[in-house]
Amino acid sequence: MNIYDYKVKDAQGNIVEMKKYKGKVLLIVNTATGCGFTPQYNGLQDLYEKYRDQGLEILDFPCNQFANQAPGSEEEIQDFCQANYGVTFPMFSKVEVNGEKEEPLYKYLKAQKGGVLGSGIKWNFTKFLVDKDGNVVERFAPTTEPEKIDTKISSLI
Repeated sequence: MNIYDYKVKDAQGNIVEMKKYKGKVLLIVNTATGCGFTPQYNGLQDLYEKYRDQGLEILDFPCNQFANQAPGSEEEIQDFCQANYGVTFPMFSKVEVNGEKEEPLYKYLKAQKGGVLGSGIKWNFTKFLVDKDGNVVERFAPTTEPEKIDTKISSLI
């Protein structure tokens, strides 16, 4: 299996095949609207605007697993992100990133790049950087601000 073998659901519940993103650099992020890291949406949007025409896609997976910080519906979350941060990158259905009901894509991502304290996702805004060939090249902690990922993205574009 590789990243392009997975299917996910977008915010409207439509199936999206990850192979749609072949040849693009991906930044995959589990997000939340009520998190201390929520302002990172600004930095994510800045990266998207800077690199989307060069092949960057940011894939936003809301996650309510950490302290109930993404309690709204996908529509409410999307409206919040657009109104408060001007987000235009793709948002997907809410997922679980750990445990019995974890999204299979996240199981794959974690198997490719474990964290400092093991493979489990510790909090919202954990970021996975994937190159144009579908290789998971780096995992960033929630505390890593999007601006700090700029040079890594630039080197893969």
